[in-house]
Amino acid sequence: MNSETTPSASAERLVDYANASPEASKAMYALEMASRGLGLEANLLDLVRLRASQINGCAFCVDMHTREARAAGESDRRLHLVAVWHEAPVFSPRERAALAWTEAVTRVADTHVPDDVFAFAKTEFSDAELVNLTLAIISINGWNRFAVSFRAVPPAKGD
Repeated sequence: MNSETTPSASAERLVDYANASPEASKAMYALEMASRGLGLEANLLDLVRLRASQINGCAFCVDMHTREARAAGESDRRLHLVAVWHEAPVFSPRERAALAWTEAVTRVADTHVPDDVFAFAKTEFSDAELVNLTLAIISINGWNRFAVSFRAVPPAKGD
């Protein structure tokens, strides 16, 4: 298998990566907690985490963030439509701006975060909120990279 081939299913590579380096784990949790405490709406952050995880192909995080959002009151319909939010009229302008920003920042190597996406985000977010949203996107992308790299898998049984 070459480096461009993505395995469809494989065993976890490092089952307990969080405890393999407590210092790294502590740093990631600190980043996550900081991003959660900066005043952005919890349901908005749920959508952002889910969309970034979808883009990054992180089954573990898609499963976890879908379950968390549902438990927090998000509808199944909206959760199913996050992947196609461009075509779905169920998201507010602020949510749409956050999802557009999430996609551009997550795909930074390809998009370089276009000016039109920045302009759209600025219509819905203050400067501070946009920095805080970017931190949340950085955090979930970090978690996705841990989970994908070490092949974390969602639980076999769910709700």
